[in-house]
Amino acid sequence: MNWVIAFILTCIAGVVLIPFVPVRWKGFIVILAIFLNSLLSGYQAAAALLGQMFSYTMPGSVITGAIPVRIDALSGWFILIVNFIFLTGGWYGLFYMNGYKYQRKKISLHAIAFLILHASLVALLSVQNSLVFLIAWEFMMFSAFICVIFEHEKESTLKAGINYLIQSHISVVLLVTGFLWVSFKTGSYDFLAITTFSSSQPGAGAMFLFLLFFVGFAIKAGFVPFHTWLPYAHPAAPAHLSGIMSGVLIKCGIYGILRMLLLIKTDYTTIGYIILTVSVISGLYGVMLAIVQHDLKRLLAYHSVENIGIIGLGIGIGCVGLGSGSYIVASLGFAGALLHTLNHALFKSLLFYAAGMVYQATHTLNIEHLGGLIKKMPQTAFFFLVAAVAICGIPPFNGFISEFIIYTGLYQLLQQAMLGSLIFVLFLILGLVLIGGLAMLCFTKAFGIVFLGNARREFHHEIQEGPLLQMVPLGLITVFMLFIGLYPQWFLTMLEGPVRLFTGNPGAAVPLFPVAFAGTLAPLSFATLGLILLILAIYWIRIRVLRNRQVSFGLTWGCGYVAPTPKLQYTAGSFVRSYVKLNKPTLTFSKDEKEVIGVFPAHSHYETNAYDKFERWLIDRPVKGLKKFLTRFLFLQNGSLQSYILYGVLFILGVLIIPMIYDTLLMLIDFLKRL
Repeated sequence: MNWVIAFILTCIAGVVLIPFVPVRWKGFIVILAIFLNSLLSGYQAAAALLGQMFSYTMPGSVITGAIPVRIDALSGWFILIVNFIFLTGGWYGLFYMNGYKYQRKKISLHAIAFLILHASLVALLSVQNSLVFLIAWEFMMFSAFICVIFEHEKESTLKAGINYLIQSHISVVLLVTGFLWVSFKTGSYDFLAITTFSSSQPGAGAMFLFLLFFVGFAIKAGFVPFHTWLPYAHPAAPAHLSGIMSGVLIKCGIYGILRMLLLIKTDYTTIGYIILTVSVISGLYGVMLAIVQHDLKRLLAYHSVENIGIIGLGIGIGCVGLGSGSYIVASLGFAGALLHTLNHALFKSLLFYAAGMVYQATHTLNIEHLGGLIKKMPQTAFFFLVAAVAICGIPPFNGFISEFIIYTGLYQLLQQAMLGSLIFVLFLILGLVLIGGLAMLCFTKAFGIVFLGNARREFHHEIQEGPLLQMVPLGLITVFMLFIGLYPQWFLTMLEGPVRLFTGNPGAAVPLFPVAFAGTLAPLSFATLGLILLILAIYWIRIRVLRNRQVSFGLTWGCGYVAPTPKLQYTAGSFVRSYVKLNKPTLTFSKDEKEVIGVFPAHSHYETNAYDKFERWLIDRPVKGLKKFLTRFLFLQNGSLQSYILYGVLFILGVLIIPMIYDTLLMLIDFLKRL
């Protein structure tokens, strides 16, 4: 209990101190507070992974009842991820926010919100009282909202923040409905009451309760079609907050889904196939839209939707394994999902941090305006490339390990499937293959257009690399990613505790199945790393051998072009033109073009923008219909003082007359009954 009090006091002390210290100290106070709270919560989380669950019941109040604080292996895994990403993101943010150091009030508010965001996330993962959980959820949403709208003077940023807040509260409505339903039936806010309720409501009741929670948490996680807030909020936020939102904030939805799977006892097979369907659609649709984006952070945001789909595939495989009683399939599914949760937090935060470095140097994230940055920003290019390789599931980095485990789970499921489910699983495998292939196409475009070739636009300021200390968290994440790729058995062993919460313990001598074949994954990663090192060694030898030779440069034959310019390079749009033509029925584009006049036009403009069809169907059309309906009542707001006085008189008359009519009807009904 002492650590809980210390955690709360540390957070309060940081919030109180931040407004009164100089700007240069605000960030350090935030980092120090998060570091201390990470030590406090991380110790308990690590102990939980080793089998020592923390449990304490706070007295609470008449309204909340007892407030249980429980950190089991599942909570511990997510708490460690949250702490690591916040520490690296906070350190990176110290330097990223230097450009705004003269905006004292904005910095103070951002720092306070950042600290509260970390505390609320840890609280969400620890508290198992539904009422207090919802309060922590609100703190998490509002602090993230404040962080997102840091540059609120921009209309697009403010719209993105409000969009995020509104859709997040739709999630809250669903969660509140589920929790109140359970509380009404059981009289308790304790999470364990959910298990009691689902046991007393087998079949449709428990299934409906799970679907209620699933949709509520899916909005936060970013599953399609509940993802439409995500591509706006991620690009609008500062880079360190984008990395944290993608790395851990949306994972609250994943944690919520996994927690409900532990608590609600229902038909796991049906749930598994529902989650698998939603997940494969999310993965494919996310990467399909990512490919056609021109904003670098928006491109990365859609890849969050894709990777949430991959995590969902692992959860779905685990559920089907539970439903069929297959320990192997369930272990592979949940282990792959949990490990990919960590892996995505690492390489996606690294990608957003690298994108932030690009924005700081160039003041733009439009891919069409960039190019050749590897010459000016080699370290940023290296980190972006490493993260791109990892997110595509290529060894020797971490993404390969978790995706391989999920693939293996699908193949194990394939061996047990009947004809109908066999075809479905084959489509899932095909979908996962397509996700990987399209991800490689997308990041080949992103890295090639942004960092290779020549600059596509002239900048009126010097483009240079960020400070060396800002690179420290990027380097730390890269080392962590490589370590997971080379030594996966260490992390799979850590996952035994969380996975056994779902699968049970078939015997102390039986190891977690993915650990058993981890020894076959590591050699693949080491072989790939060896190949990379061999190529680098050959390149180094070549440089050493040729260093004393005279080098002459000449123009390459230009296929008839006598005046080569950067405009002859591939653009982001032309790079994926074949893909766009192939998938035109599933994508929506708008064009902004200026008519070309003359043989040698001086100025021309052509721009395409992709639009989300789900956003058009589920948000734009309903909102447009609502506006159209409300315009029918605009005549009421006509600006006439006489009309407004009349509305008041009619309201008073209604208040007086309606009860009289009601009483008269009751008397008439009573009279008729007597007759």
